[in-house]
Amino acid sequence: MTILQTALTSLADAMRACAEMRDRFVEDADQRVAWSDLLAGSALYGRGDELRGKSVLLATKDQLTTIASLVELDGIARRVVLCPPDLPLEHFPYVIETAEVDGIVSDRAPKQFGKARSVVFMPCSRSLVLRPLNEEPRCETEWVLLTSGTTGLPKLVAHTFASLTSAIQPSSTQGTGTVWSTFYDIRRYGGLQILLRAALTGTPLVLSGAEEPTADFLARAGSSGVTHISGTPSHWRRALMSPSAHLLKATYIRLSGEAVDQAILDHLRSAYPQARLVHAFASTEAGVGFEVKDGNAGFPEEVLTGTPNVEMKVEDSTLRIRSAGCARCYLGDGVPSFKDETGFVSTSDVVELHNGRYYFAGRRDGVINVGGLKVHPEQVEAVISRHSDVHMCLVRAKKSPVTGALVLAEVVLNAGLPSVDRDAAAIKESILEFCRAELPLHKVPALIKIVPSLALSGAGKVMRRDA
Repeated sequence: MTILQTALTSLADAMRACAEMRDRFVEDADQRVAWSDLLAGSALYGRGDELRGKSVLLATKDQLTTIASLVELDGIARRVVLCPPDLPLEHFPYVIETAEVDGIVSDRAPKQFGKARSVVFMPCSRSLVLRPLNEEPRCETEWVLLTSGTTGLPKLVAHTFASLTSAIQPSSTQGTGTVWSTFYDIRRYGGLQILLRAALTGTPLVLSGAEEPTADFLARAGSSGVTHISGTPSHWRRALMSPSAHLLKATYIRLSGEAVDQAILDHLRSAYPQARLVHAFASTEAGVGFEVKDGNAGFPEEVLTGTPNVEMKVEDSTLRIRSAGCARCYLGDGVPSFKDETGFVSTSDVVELHNGRYYFAGRRDGVINVGGLKVHPEQVEAVISRHSDVHMCLVRAKKSPVTGALVLAEVVLNAGLPSVDRDAAAIKESILEFCRAELPLHKVPALIKIVPSLALSGAGKVMRRDA
């Protein structure tokens, strides 16, 4: 019987059940720790049991300390809130109140968390203190992830260990030689999925560093023998611009978090011909929906009815999902549910069917209104990204007194462009001609701006804003 076929209620239980943990590791830019040492060591100075039955905010500077603390708290605390490293200080009081936090585990100064509630502050450390394994029965801990909200305040999404691991099937167990890595932070849904996949299958895990340059991370991933690695399309576009991209010898590349266009799949196929390319649809609220393994953008129509243990439908052009991997709810009073009365989660992703295949058009709440005509930025980006001079791009709205909004494209060119032979003006005109041949007139960018880079959010997505 494999570990994934047993009834497990906590991360520690899963790690204890995995016989392969003794010679497997998790590492970041500064330290490598054996999985077995995480079970035998305390990041909380042996005081974790003091938080039994409490709601705990876990806010650490680095991912490895988060993992060590999480192993100790899961099954002990009634709720653990995973705080991403980029959460603004002014949002801590809201998170503490909404999650009814009783205790804060952190390696930061206590004063950073404000005084919204009377809570116990418990310091934690990267240095593990050996302790006897706690064999007491563990409770089911609620895991809370933070995601961006429309009001600026984060949304608190409640999961269980069961919902977070529902997509990790026995067939996912990796053989010897597999080493996982991810561009995501493990305090985000995409990164947490990779952490759990590695922990539950007993495989090594190489973490990226928040301040670590992409080139350094890719070089370290290569030297650590990473074979399986995940990230958003934007993560991968940034990686492909790095001089260290060739040092990665991955045999499995996974994309998620953003719409995957054909251009990025083709670029990855060219850069890593030995790798199997998989793009997955997943969100913090809906969980993991499905995987696409054929190397093409979009997904076949039969995915809607042929994905085991996941129910999907397209309603009002929007993808909707119901499965054991869906989150339970948002925390907080007066926060609307993301599920309908039948339990389906509306992903807010608009899809269009063409010749038996669905393609992502964009987010329902991200439409640009050009004189009453709708433009999904992602559709325009998919076209621009196919231009031979373009490495990555961002399409957004620019306010207009006449039409309400214009389409503005910010473009990062391939290395070495513009050159003496091809100046910026000529490249812009070439991109516009390419768009005119592929898009209706109202979707063609009114302005193209060449930029050296595009900012990514903490979740690895291009940061969209209106001008």
